[in-house]
Amino acid sequence: MPHAPFGSCLPSIPRAFTRRLAAGAALSALMIGGALTSPAHAQIALEAEMSARATAAAVPPTPSVPGPWMNTKLSPDERARLLESQLTLDERIGMLHGIMALPYKIEGLPDGVVWSAGYIPGVPRLGIPALRETDASLGVATPHRLRPDGATGLPAGLAIAATWSPELAYQGGAMVGDEATRKGFNVLLGGGVNLTREARNGRNFEYLGEDPLLAGTLAGQAIRGTQDQHIVATVKHFAINSQESSRRAVSAVIDEAPLRESDLLAFQFAIEAGKPGSVMCSYNRVNGPWACDSDFLLNKVLKGDWAYPGWVMSDWGATPALSAVTNGLDQQSGEQIDREVFFDKPLKAAVEGGQIPAARVSDMVRRILRSLFATGVFDVKAPTGPIDFQAHADITRTVAEQGIVLLKNRGDVLPFTKGKRIAVIGGLADVGVLSGGGSSQVLAADGPNHDYKNGAFVHIGGTGELVHISDAVYQPDAPLKAIEGKAGKDNVFFADGRYVSESVAAAKDADIAIVFATQWNIEGQDVPDLSLPQGQDAVIAAVAAANPNTIVVLETGGPVAMPWLDKVAGVVEAWYPGTRGGQAIANVLFGDVNPSGHLPITFPKDESQLPSPVLAGFYERDRTKLIDAHYPEKSDVGYRWYAAKGLTPLFPFGYGLSYTTFAQGGLKAAAGTKAGEAMKISFTVTNTGKRAGQDVGQVYLVSGPQGNRTRLLGFGRVDLKPGEKKTVSVSVDPRLLADFDAQAHEWKVAAGSYTVALGSDALSLGEKQTVTLKAQTLKP
Repeated sequence: MPHAPFGSCLPSIPRAFTRRLAAGAALSALMIGGALTSPAHAQIALEAEMSARATAAAVPPTPSVPGPWMNTKLSPDERARLLESQLTLDERIGMLHGIMALPYKIEGLPDGVVWSAGYIPGVPRLGIPALRETDASLGVATPHRLRPDGATGLPAGLAIAATWSPELAYQGGAMVGDEATRKGFNVLLGGGVNLTREARNGRNFEYLGEDPLLAGTLAGQAIRGTQDQHIVATVKHFAINSQESSRRAVSAVIDEAPLRESDLLAFQFAIEAGKPGSVMCSYNRVNGPWACDSDFLLNKVLKGDWAYPGWVMSDWGATPALSAVTNGLDQQSGEQIDREVFFDKPLKAAVEGGQIPAARVSDMVRRILRSLFATGVFDVKAPTGPIDFQAHADITRTVAEQGIVLLKNRGDVLPFTKGKRIAVIGGLADVGVLSGGGSSQVLAADGPNHDYKNGAFVHIGGTGELVHISDAVYQPDAPLKAIEGKAGKDNVFFADGRYVSESVAAAKDADIAIVFATQWNIEGQDVPDLSLPQGQDAVIAAVAAANPNTIVVLETGGPVAMPWLDKVAGVVEAWYPGTRGGQAIANVLFGDVNPSGHLPITFPKDESQLPSPVLAGFYERDRTKLIDAHYPEKSDVGYRWYAAKGLTPLFPFGYGLSYTTFAQGGLKAAAGTKAGEAMKISFTVTNTGKRAGQDVGQVYLVSGPQGNRTRLLGFGRVDLKPGEKKTVSVSVDPRLLADFDAQAHEWKVAAGSYTVALGSDALSLGEKQTVTLKAQTLKP
């Protein structure tokens, strides 16, 4: 196969062809005869045409003969059963495979379909709608810039996770779902929940950190927000897709018990809370078999133990063989990328020949139909009218503000006071804010007037899997402009950071120096180490030596090392802050917003602290060579690894500073009194400072009958005025205290004493309480 595509995935499309499609025939046709006077007007008209066609096509077709399955008083399961029974074998097969709707090994698109992640025809005679699928982890993606329509870009998944706010996760999911439905899509390929096992993973920015409870809770709420807009959401990538390098060849080698206690538990929490209509299986192998051909993952765990009622779709081009049908895969996605469309003629022949039961095919179809009924796709007409980009920009700005983490603030150098001379250095801060690359890439539509200021595109180059789309995209909300708006343009000057000497000169001439440092990540490739690329560490060190009031603003897709940390006055982790990221950063720097983000991942000092200092397969040129990735941390992912090994990281999980101060106390813990509750815990948080602010109280297990162990049991985010106090209550899921017994096939909570601690991060633990629990077993 020529370039390995990426998922939910875009294969190698030549740049010249991409540019021709984006700016060529379609736009030219609209401009013939002077009807439209500029490419910008043509883009607006084309977007309107596409939106109208796609929205109209997304309305469920009227069946020729109305059936009992249209009775909304029936359960989704019963409706799906009734409708599926009316299908022919060919119609069933037609629902189980579909194209990647991009110009790759296809002649064109069906009427009413736009360039997007995927398309699967419906069955008009029975009113079954086609599946129109869009990538949308962080907003409605614009694949290869083939469509001119922009969208609102959420901050990175890590920024969302840094809010520790289920409410904001829900709002973000609802926002993306609304834009997707208004663009005519009914399946959204979002809901990434892979744990951060590997700090160098190029896709960490899409996910929600290293802890199963935090990641699973927020993913579940984001999925729920999306599906409340009557669109199917997915949860992905199932499972243990922990690295991008050699992702199509690597096998995650891990025993069942630690897998259940970590990565699978995150998925389990997300599925229980969000009830996604579909699960997307991953490219990698798990203990040998491909994830999309894994009887253990798909049949035994997902559909068996968890009784998951929706359908399993493959990642794009991740269907390895027809055997995936019997091993639990329900739908082959991006079929032209695979070496064969296994779920078409080969599947039909296997059914007719008796090798695959017809009942299995019926089950595959019923699962799809059930999700369409359960989410309202079948019954609810897609909304019409323009997208409220201003309201959505406000949402994404709020998420960015609440997800920014203040890591250092020596001498209260932040927030800035008026009247200071400020040097802004590097990071293309004069252009915009960085975003992560790959299938989640969002291009901005700048406001209700659709100016199509999609930001700057900086070609990174290289020889990686995705070199053909290796453009770092900067969302068009420049921090420099936002800072000038607050400090006064005459008080702010900019140096691009390319030369150390120029950066130092600018810093010496200023009261405060702000260095914007960027680390661009993209799906399909990991980073080789934790340094900032392109010599930025040297620039920061030199600027800090020239000006003691140096602030570093990080726009990164994961943790980075900070060899200059002791020399700078302040560090702000802004992640990839989304469509209104520049404004959000300025609001935090100047104190209009009190920073309240807390790290959802651990920042190691360097690679030597990682469980696997050498990334498996990173330097392997043959990406098809099968390799194994072992996980010495087992279930002790992230902060649990550091606690178990007695390591002190650069910044711990849960860490985050504020412009005010908080006191946490009054910890109370007791055995649970209701089903599914191992403990009930409460504590108070008091704002002891002079500014209003938000804090995140965190409760950790620190010891149990099995010995010392650290695990997040619950958390609560509170908004407090100066002097205000609030009580937070937490219900502890027993699986967070249990060990999984693979032989007995059950969770076991051992009888004995459990000690919990209250803290502001995984290292800063204060009050403790001990609770005695009875032995308990739970189904998997």
